[in-house]
Amino acid sequence: MNLLISLKYLVALDDHHHFGRAALACHVTQPALSNALRTLEDHYGLAIIKRGRNFAGFTPEGNQVLSSARRVLHEQALLKQDLESTSSQPKGHILIGAVPTAIPLAARFAARLQSLYPDIRPTVRSMSSIEIETGLEQLALDMGLGYTERIDASSSKLRVIPQYDERYYLLQRSSKPTPGCLLMGEPISWVDAAKLPICLLSTEMHNRALMDRMFASVGSPVSPVIETNSIMTLTLSVVAGQVCSIMPGSLLSLSNGYAQLEARPLVNPDAVIPVSFITPKAERYSRVLLAAIEFAQNQDWLEEVSRHT
Repeated sequence: MNLLISLKYLVALDDHHHFGRAALACHVTQPALSNALRTLEDHYGLAIIKRGRNFAGFTPEGNQVLSSARRVLHEQALLKQDLESTSSQPKGHILIGAVPTAIPLAARFAARLQSLYPDIRPTVRSMSSIEIETGLEQLALDMGLGYTERIDASSSKLRVIPQYDERYYLLQRSSKPTPGCLLMGEPISWVDAAKLPICLLSTEMHNRALMDRMFASVGSPVSPVIETNSIMTLTLSVVAGQVCSIMPGSLLSLSNGYAQLEARPLVNPDAVIPVSFITPKAERYSRVLLAAIEFAQNQDWLEEVSRHT
């Protein structure tokens, strides 16, 4: 039995909650994955997985093994990166999760990081806030880009690296389209915006909780006519339909090519929501993650962020 491979299969099963999808993620057949997990149970002499007609979760002992599996695989990845890297040339993979509204900045960060260090291979994924926090706590994610307010300042598990303040705009069709680019319109109050048909992100997204909170704070709760977990839908629903949407400044560049649209700052009150990179706190970091953390605090990078938010 290859213990590391079996532990990898176990973590994949936890990630996907399905034997078939876990096997696909590991590029093996389902029987091969199932047999390896049964061998793992024989190795420890206990049941790890609750089995019914489908995957039914882990036994208490299985959860202990799973937690150790994540730590072992994380340490193995750290060791591999350290052996393949030098302090000036980090080499390896980094997984970055970002809330949908921060995806443009996460993509820019990954591209700039890879340009500085060609042997770093970033993966950027759009994730909800809870998915990011869970991934960081389980060591399944290297960095997250999300809302600072969700992280307890006294947390001993997570480190916060401030990036920018999110401000909001109403995106609507313009009555006076300008050739070639998005028009910046006059400010509009949250109360007046609440009277319009609106497309918002769906309820599992923290951004939606922020929008609901802002409208409630001015006594004008809204019921969106369209909901989505896609940032592109926020723009395209305005382009194609008769609705408006609310977007942070970091997303306006995605709408810049639509001359028929205008963005209006939302005011009364002004909403300013901090966004930060989040990483697990650790005694030591991989050279790849250390390079990413250092770049996230670089003054040139932070000035670039301010220009795009």
